[in-house]
Amino acid sequence: MTTSKTGPVSSDWQDPATVDRMLDEAQTWAVVGLSGDPGRTAYSIAALLQERGKRIVPVHPVFADPAAPAVLGEQGYATLADVPVPIDVVDVFRRSEAAGEFADQAVAVGAGGVWFQLGVVDEDAFARTTAAGVPMVMDTCPAIEWRKRGR
Repeated sequence: MTTSKTGPVSSDWQDPATVDRMLDEAQTWAVVGLSGDPGRTAYSIAALLQERGKRIVPVHPVFADPAAPAVLGEQGYATLADVPVPIDVVDVFRRSEAAGEFADQAVAVGAGGVWFQLGVVDEDAFARTTAAGVPMVMDTCPAIEWRKRGR
């Protein structure tokens, strides 16, 4: 890992090989913060993931209510631990100060990777997650990364 006086360099957080692997190979994306509100960024990115052939799994406390409706045709779950299928990527739509716990939960449930959205940075969570052998991307968005690739 490249470091500076202030910690890891952001290019480590957006390693092109890790980004490519997640976008190309990961099929099941648990989207933390996806409540079903079409006005939220989590909703539009989840819809984009579906358009790209990915399965999305909404994760939000609202799904603790069994009467909560499906989102984008998919059943939601209150926590990552409740998700009954293997998770390839945990895509986190939470503020930086709250995001780290979801990286820890992703490691605990055996997720294949963690993606923190644009503006979400937690250096300690990055260090813990990658030390646990789970690849992680921070401070970018699948839509941005696909656009960089001309797709």
